[in-house]
Amino acid sequence: MKKKLLGLIALMALAATLEGAAPQSDEVMAKVNGVYVVNTTTLGKDIQGYVGTTPVKVYIKKNKVEKVEFLKNQESPKYIARVKKALLNKWDGLKVKEAAKQQVDGVTGATFTSDAIIKNVQLALDYYQQHK
Repeated sequence: MKKKLLGLIALMALAATLEGAAPQSDEVMAKVNGVYVVNTTTLGKDIQGYVGTTPVKVYIKKNKVEKVEFLKNQESPKYIARVKKALLNKWDGLKVKEAAKQQVDGVTGATFTSDAIIKNVQLALDYYQQHK
């Protein structure tokens, strides 16, 4: 019994140590190797595309957008491909303040999906500016 208790205490101490060494993160934003990653899964849970939510991850390094990445969603692969081709690189390389002001047009024929992606990116950039 004492061995189990000591083992449990040691495990808890190890977990506490590892937690302190973990990258800075919260539910929405994490910082790993100098790159902030903003995930809009919970942040943009009310932003709807044509079929459902359209969460993204926005990668930011040295206050510049590195890339925008789609996360799992229920949108049609056909429309996602069109939006990916036309939209995802529109913010790349821009300073966060410039990217936040960027006027990006939606993709004709995939308007709901485009608008949702644009709103999610905007939400991620706003969150970053408020919480960095």
